[in-house]
Amino acid sequence: MAARGPREFFAVRPVSEALSDFRPARRTGPERVALADALGRIPAEPIVAREPLPGFARATVDGYAVRAADTYGASEGLPAYLDLAGEALMGRPPEIDLRPGGAVVIATGAPLPNGADAVVMVEHTQAATAELIEVLRPAAPGDGVVLADEDAAAGDSLVAPGRPLRAQDIGMLAAAGVDELSVHARPRVTIVSTGDELVPPSTSELEPGQVRDAVGPGLAALTRRAGGAPLAGGIVSDDREALTATLARALPGSDVLVVSAGSSVGARDETAAAVAALGEPGIWCHGLLLKPGKPTLLAEAGDVPVIGLPGNPRSALVVFRLLGVPIVRLVGGCSHPPAEPTTRARLDRHVPSAAGRLDIVQVSVADGVVRPLFGSSSLLSVMTGADGFLCVPEPATGLAEGSEVEVTLYG
Repeated sequence: MAARGPREFFAVRPVSEALSDFRPARRTGPERVALADALGRIPAEPIVAREPLPGFARATVDGYAVRAADTYGASEGLPAYLDLAGEALMGRPPEIDLRPGGAVVIATGAPLPNGADAVVMVEHTQAATAELIEVLRPAAPGDGVVLADEDAAAGDSLVAPGRPLRAQDIGMLAAAGVDELSVHARPRVTIVSTGDELVPPSTSELEPGQVRDAVGPGLAALTRRAGGAPLAGGIVSDDREALTATLARALPGSDVLVVSAGSSVGARDETAAAVAALGEPGIWCHGLLLKPGKPTLLAEAGDVPVIGLPGNPRSALVVFRLLGVPIVRLVGGCSHPPAEPTTRARLDRHVPSAAGRLDIVQVSVADGVVRPLFGSSSLLSVMTGADGFLCVPEPATGLAEGSEVEVTLYG
């Protein structure tokens, strides 16, 4: 292959622009899953309550169901006396019609008797006789009670669309009688690694110059955390024709296509040509105002987003976490991703930066102090030793020692 001189980046864009404007239209189709398997999945259609929830008025405390008007003015010095009229039984419809001056023994979760509009906590009563209680505090209508449609009225939305289902969402759906639902299929994310030096991670002994592929497995792990299904696209040599053929074969079975290495300026940069050969609309950007990760490529082939990542492991993982994870989530129907955990602490040293780019700095955090971790972008140990990362904004020329910063924590 004839040697090629270095090429300049084209269509270099700020990270903020990439996050806001590169919005692929592709969305995965629906599939049915059991409620027990729906944690973290994205509903593919609205889920509404078929009936009111909980469906009947019930007590939220142990005590006595009463008519609130019968307790007005009650105090420890001048209690209200109410006649015991029976007990509300769990799991059975109300069998007692409460009359003025009466009270019904009730436990948390039991249905409210007809005529009652409040529950007095047992701590606010005392027995006068076997058939009479003293109420020591007044109750207002609704005290100690959940109404029949207080959780949800018929037709109400049960879970927020575009958001991964959480444990509490699963509980709400179960309460509504939903045992199966339609969710977006997990995006199929094909991951292709390139480089003459790369060999599979299973390689037991390395020849001089060989490197085990660390990026592919790392990207696959991030894909799973984003709700995607990683597909191994294999390792391809630094050859334009071979890469073009590999990407073309992978495209029809992919919802997102990721290729690592080969996206930096230099004689072996064949990724842009191979991606361009996949078809329109083509390359959206080739280069980001970002460190590490400037040689990043974003494109679309048909409606399939294509992400070209740097070959250095740390750079590739930083960029994919920053840009690839949101793309995978978006394609999988997630328009409201969960917030990542953060903490605020003070820098123990100055962090230099260059204005005009976003710097991602790995850090450790202990006892309210942030310590930046520096090293080559090829060193994964910088990330494995980090508790999280901080961002130096594009306009800044650095962060001063002692300044308070926000750290995004690794889960």
